[in-house]
Amino acid sequence: MKLTLKIWRQKNRKTPGKFVSYPVDVENAEMSMLEVIDVLNETLMDKGEEPVAFEHDCREGICGSCGFMINGVAHGPNRATTVCQLTMRHFKDGEELVIEPWRAAAFPMIKDLIVDRRALDRIIASGGYISVSTGNATDGNTHLIGKEIADRAMDAAACIGCGACVAACPNASSALFTGAKIAHLGILPQGKPERDRRALGMVAQMNTEAFGSCTNIGECTGACPKEIQLEVIAVMNRDYLRASVNRRDYLVETISPFTEWSTGSKFETPRARE
Repeated sequence: MKLTLKIWRQKNRKTPGKFVSYPVDVENAEMSMLEVIDVLNETLMDKGEEPVAFEHDCREGICGSCGFMINGVAHGPNRATTVCQLTMRHFKDGEELVIEPWRAAAFPMIKDLIVDRRALDRIIASGGYISVSTGNATDGNTHLIGKEIADRAMDAAACIGCGACVAACPNASSALFTGAKIAHLGILPQGKPERDRRALGMVAQMNTEAFGSCTNIGECTGACPKEIQLEVIAVMNRDYLRASVNRRDYLVETISPFTEWSTGSKFETPRARE
């Protein structure tokens, strides 16, 4: 099976990038997209050329590190599948695949197919926690939770933070991601104490970043490899509206976005510095 990979190559965010075409021979249709790029990189290194930089970790579809666009579709043509789980049997012999990184102002370019997605981490840091004692795990039956509530929370918690929703959205909105992180904690009784502060903090941080506004187009849920539903955005909006009334005097702190990667990089909030 022969394919042509038209890959975006860019040394860093300050250097102009371009597409470069690479012919590859796929020996096994069960190879994943990342394995094909691994084979390509081995060939490039044998020639003394720079390998294609891409992010990955678990390669099991659960960490969200590996995302990029394939023929204009986040994670490729197979629904509810991450790039690392996308196999070559979904493509035809002789096909050209256009591979490029997430395109969003909130995701600055790092190199080739790697972008800076720390904006999502900062949203979580602004409220994605619960007040529970650390130490030994509590018994599973300590908090009695109905199956319907548990299922809704689990569905929202399935978000792996890959950023596909942002890349697929015409507005580059992170509402689906933020909604999922707010909903899966707020739905459960353990997350109730910080429910208002969580909604205020995470929405404020989302607005501080370079994400666009949600206009309910729905491209986000269609591109999501875990099929997170638009319901979580409604939950986020409801929680934020209620919290805006209940805690109108609450001082919301946000983290200033930063893009540098050196060890001397700093970020600050109105009250804290690192």
